[in-house]
Amino acid sequence: MIRRRNKVIRIALILFGIGALYALFTYFTGIGIPCIFHLITGLQCPGCGISRMFLSLFQLDFAAAFHYNGAVLCLLPLAVLVCIRKIYLYIRYGRNKDTFSDVCIWIMIFVLLFFGILRNLM
Repeated sequence: MIRRRNKVIRIALILFGIGALYALFTYFTGIGIPCIFHLITGLQCPGCGISRMFLSLFQLDFAAAFHYNGAVLCLLPLAVLVCIRKIYLYIRYGRNKDTFSDVCIWIMIFVLLFFGILRNLM
């Protein structure tokens, strides 16, 4: 159990470090990762605006964050809950298979796909 906990902490720190470096780079240079889907099709994918949304959240500008990607902002608490639940199950029992979490993930996928279609029709 301790080994699994340490593994989760190590992965979380690496991901947090990469995210922080990307946020700092984007904040100071204004250069972000371009959306390949948008470059090819000219349409916005369900994930377009996530970087700007998180940068707005770091500045506590919730209105701008919602403007950039409202669906992801609204789904963020559920996504955090699912991640915490999966991490707990992995550390405690060595598994992360969970019907509740899987249903939540499918619901989030459906909402994001619907949002992706809707945002391009308007």
